[in-house]
Amino acid sequence: MSEIVTTEIRDECLIVRVNNPPVNALGHAVRDGVVNALKEAGDAKGVVLHCEGRTFFAGADITEFGKPPKSPSLPDMIEALETCPVPVVAAIHGMALGGGLETALGCDYRLIDRKARVGFPEIDLGIFPGAGGTQRAPRLTGIAATLAMTLDGKPVSAARAVDIGLCDEVSDGDILENAIAFARQQSVKRRIRDLPAPAMDQPAIDAELAKAAKARRGQIAIEKATEAVLASASLPFEQGLEKERELFLELIGGSQSRAMRHLFFSERLSAKVDGLNATPKSLGLIGVVGSGTMGGGIAMAFANAGFAVRLFDANADALAAGLEKIRSLYMASAAKGRTSEAEALDRYDRIQPADNWEAFAACDLIIEAVFERMDVKKAVFAELDRVARPDAILATNTSYLDLDVIAAGTKDPTRVLGMHFFSPANVMRLLEIVRGAKTSDTALATALDAAKKIRKVPVVSGVCHGFIGNRMLKGYGREAGLCMMEGAAPQDVDKALFDFGMPMGPLAMADLAGLDIGYDNRRSMTAGEDYEPLASVLQDRLVEMGRKGQKTGAGIYNYEPGDRTPQPDPVVTALIEELAKEHGVKRRNVASEEIVERCMLALINEGAAILSEGIAQRSSDIDVVYANGYGFPRYRGGPMCYADELGAAHILERLEHYQEKYGPKWWTPSPLIRELAETGGTFGQWKKG
Repeated sequence: MSEIVTTEIRDECLIVRVNNPPVNALGHAVRDGVVNALKEAGDAKGVVLHCEGRTFFAGADITEFGKPPKSPSLPDMIEALETCPVPVVAAIHGMALGGGLETALGCDYRLIDRKARVGFPEIDLGIFPGAGGTQRAPRLTGIAATLAMTLDGKPVSAARAVDIGLCDEVSDGDILENAIAFARQQSVKRRIRDLPAPAMDQPAIDAELAKAAKARRGQIAIEKATEAVLASASLPFEQGLEKERELFLELIGGSQSRAMRHLFFSERLSAKVDGLNATPKSLGLIGVVGSGTMGGGIAMAFANAGFAVRLFDANADALAAGLEKIRSLYMASAAKGRTSEAEALDRYDRIQPADNWEAFAACDLIIEAVFERMDVKKAVFAELDRVARPDAILATNTSYLDLDVIAAGTKDPTRVLGMHFFSPANVMRLLEIVRGAKTSDTALATALDAAKKIRKVPVVSGVCHGFIGNRMLKGYGREAGLCMMEGAAPQDVDKALFDFGMPMGPLAMADLAGLDIGYDNRRSMTAGEDYEPLASVLQDRLVEMGRKGQKTGAGIYNYEPGDRTPQPDPVVTALIEELAKEHGVKRRNVASEEIVERCMLALINEGAAILSEGIAQRSSDIDVVYANGYGFPRYRGGPMCYADELGAAHILERLEHYQEKYGPKWWTPSPLIRELAETGGTFGQWKKG
């Protein structure tokens, strides 16, 4: 036996013990060790498959992703469990996910710790369980329950696992001792493959498919996973396994799974910063300035992670309203069963109102989330600089403003950085951490550690207007606005990008955010240099008419009271035509393909500039920003991953096409794109010298 897999005979049972920290991933050494260990069953009355550490098998070994599996493969190991001459009991604690759950299904019985959870998360990688899970699980749970787990990807509790038949009993106390006792009571093998094929419950199946179609729009893995699960009812077991494998290999070799696996690894890489070796500060008390939507959400994000928070607003009425909003959100979460009422109230109680600036004197990290104006930000930081401890870290939640200018107004700019949350901050996963010219390594390391503790996906950005995400968004919105002025109806622009995979179109998104936000932002910018006035002339005119978007019931679209569905407005259509004539634009039919291409090329070209300037450390960081903060379809991997799928030579040719048609102002190809086109390189491979 190896150090990873060991055996022991206890109470006439063979214990096969796996110790492959940190999560007992099902790598080759584990698979090989388990197969060889099962050969020792001999005269034992049963076998218990048990994992050391904090969890049962939490899934496949991610270092093997995309590589041919070494023998024995996971299906080989599961077959060895099934063909073991004595009953095998899986002792599940912690998590049994993906291949881990499939391994448990290869056993005859499953005992599960009360706090454990099991699931099939593979759909988040654009695939589905490929080692028999789609054929074994339905024979225990029925097709609808298996589809629910497979298409949703979220784990289920131990109680739920027993309720649907996936596991046999819930265990309290020592899982290994209970599993040994359970194994001694079992005298016969009970292979799942020998159970009858599941029956079809079409209404329940249709309900699960409808939920998946809405939640995972555009993902082909939904269709293929469904086909595999349904095969468990229509094909003999072995043929079902063959069908599952055929469909699995089709997905794993396709662009969607490749893109989703790219994001999986990219999100784990984004917190790693070259040359950063500093130790993060220990964080206790968190301060938040501003009790509006952003400030309240930031306070909740930290309170949810167990931190004590002091929330301050210079306007006492706004602070009271902000606290009431936070309380209502927690109560709504409890009402929906997402947390208990006791836990919701406990989280709310962690957020304490502050009466004055001096309340921040004891804070370790203070985050400013006030109005997006430089004079307002500077005034806040002057107060924080006055009252905060010298070792406290000061962060701004600015979306666009120059961090270095804000930091320059403090006595110690090394402790200042940006922590750009996305709304709602207690829900959205992305956190852009902005590193200023003088930001210390300790401050940066602390912000990255804080992001981990509050379960955010951090991406480090350099200083520029809009940082990574909002800087790129400018070109995306510009082309959407220009396509509309040139002849596409607003709803056609939005539909083209919705069909591409975006959660909503850019014009409907502008209405949701508020047209006055962009209007105010443009007041401090130079037309023609910082932005294209023709692209925003409609929005400017609408704001001046009092149409600011959803909040006023009318913007680019109309909105009925209590309904957020955008409704085209003939008044806006006439206004677009009037403005186009006024600016000498000859309107034409703009195809959906052109709308998508122009918007995506604008994103990619700006992303290339951000990368070459060193604002982003790696192209995958840009993808993480767009997938987690802007709704870029995960099955396309992010704008730079999508660019690599298109190829730099193709991108260069299309940029030059639009440069010739519209001029060089917005369409000059980034030198990096030209370099990659000439060398055959990719954004994913490129590294700044």
